[in-house]
Amino acid sequence: MTLIRGADLVATPWKNGGGVTREIVAFPQSAKLDGFVWRVSIADVAQSGPFSRFDGIDRTLVLLSGAGMLLDEANGPTHALKEPLEIARFAGETAIDARLVDGATRDFNLMVRRGAATGEVEVWQAQAEGAAGAAGATDAAPIHHLSADVVLLFCAAGSLEVTLGATAPVTLTIDDTLHIEAPAALACKARGEGALLAIRLHYA
Repeated sequence: MTLIRGADLVATPWKNGGGVTREIVAFPQSAKLDGFVWRVSIADVAQSGPFSRFDGIDRTLVLLSGAGMLLDEANGPTHALKEPLEIARFAGETAIDARLVDGATRDFNLMVRRGAATGEVEVWQAQAEGAAGAAGATDAAPIHHLSADVVLLFCAAGSLEVTLGATAPVTLTIDDTLHIEAPAALACKARGEGALLAIRLHYA
């Protein structure tokens, strides 16, 4: 398990120069944009415009903050991301034009090389353990079982205490990530008030 702090991420220009990205982690480590098997990053989008093209890459984008954006596929549908944690999926070779709804946004990006790996993103909403539910009931934090070649847990909102198996809890704040290799049904519990993105990666 590796803890990656959001405060340590380095900002670099987009491939097409139209924005700023902060790479969280990629495989192979230090792979360039034309050589990764998978890559996760955060992007700050300050203005409308085209997305960079990534041939052979399957992309998943999650809105983290801001009023949202509309992603227009050339001769295709429009993906509307208007609320934080909404998800869009599209092929990297598709021409995408992004229209900001009302000002800048921040987005989470998963990119996976088609044929080499597959990836999926799930949103986990968490709340403080012991919070009162309907009719005064008490909800314990759910236990998730992690099974994949690689699992990434990214804190998209709030602050959460994550416990993996019998290890000591780790506190994640916004933009922090836990990188877990071959978890093999490892039990995971998240307590706090916020949201995690759980990314499961499987090699072909």
